Amino acid sequence: MSLLGACDVLNRPEPPATLNSRYNDQQPALSGDGRWLAFVSNRNNSSEILLYDLRGEKFINLPGLNQSNVILESPSLSRTGRYLVYISSVQGRPDVALYDRATRRTELLTQRYRNWVRHPQISADGRYIVFETARRGQWDIEVLDRGPLIELDIPDGTPVAAPQ
Repeated sequence: MSLLGACDVLNRPEPPATLNSRYNDQQPALSGDGRWLAFVSNRNNSSEILLYDLRGEKFINLPGLNQSNVILESPSLSRTGRYLVYISSVQGRPDVALYDRATRRTELLTQRYRNWVRHPQISADGRYIVFETARRGQWDIEVLDRGPLIELDIPDGTPVAAPQ
């Protein structure tokens, strides 16, 4: 009977709800408004990206972002943390991915690239993404414009200038 109790999932200790812990936390990224902190952690025995609300001092759930057998790294946040760009590696192949917290959807942005990518960064408004690519046999910088029709990450009530 005690053997079954030791294997019970309900008795598994919860990861700490505080920012600093005994776990390996790395690659921090701060949102433009200074409220959100994204980082890579192994708190749940796998590489995952966590989002921490510095104002509320709590972790925020990111449904659909962290999946088993996927290595996530290099997070970057837009102004209010709506958009999160990062490297997603499935079977050793890195892709730049974008997670939209409003829609809870992930989009692979470099899935058709034949070259290696690394270190993505997103602009404050979420329209532009820059990353390094080895397309020419060396590390170069590419800029990805998500287009003028995307919903920008702007604070409520901020006027948006027409695209030039």
